[in-house]
Amino acid sequence: MHQRKEASLRSDAQRNRERILDVALAELTRSANVPLSTIAKKAGVGQGTFYRNFPSRDALVLEVYRHEMRQVADAAAQLIATRDPDLALREWMDHLARFAMTKAGLADAIRQATSAPGNPEKPGHGPVKTAAERLLRANEEAGTIRPGVTADDFLLAIAGLWQIAPHGDWQPRVDRLLDLVMDGLRAGAPGR
Repeated sequence: MHQRKEASLRSDAQRNRERILDVALAELTRSANVPLSTIAKKAGVGQGTFYRNFPSRDALVLEVYRHEMRQVADAAAQLIATRDPDLALREWMDHLARFAMTKAGLADAIRQATSAPGNPEKPGHGPVKTAAERLLRANEEAGTIRPGVTADDFLLAIAGLWQIAPHGDWQPRVDRLLDLVMDGLRAGAPGR
């Protein structure tokens, strides 16, 4: 009985944390200076719960960024397991595009969280690079993309994502860009 209650408390705490991160993403994207009390209220948690999870604005902003990056990275494994490699790669590119738009929306908040002396650095994009490498190798083994494309090559090829404004109708432009990149990756593939 005691273990069940403990597990229930842990899952409640995890749900609270996820809800805070979801609300924070939406609110910080709208305004880098949104009061933390507004985020806590919209997430339906008290100030104590909020500050236990995120002791400062900087901690919250950087965790939102890391959380979104982890979700993109984790999507790669799920897609590889459920899709053909080329379809997994193209669908993952859509996840990456949404992350790019999120990052652009959070740019002011991230800049504020990392710009003061002694503040933490912006988290690196290692998980995204690792996920890209995994997808590229699966496609290379399947013969669906040209051999020898590295994660660095791929990330440079899609760097245009970070130039697109996150507001307005960005989706058609992103789809076109990613289709062009995918066509380039398929050119010269041994399985074509």
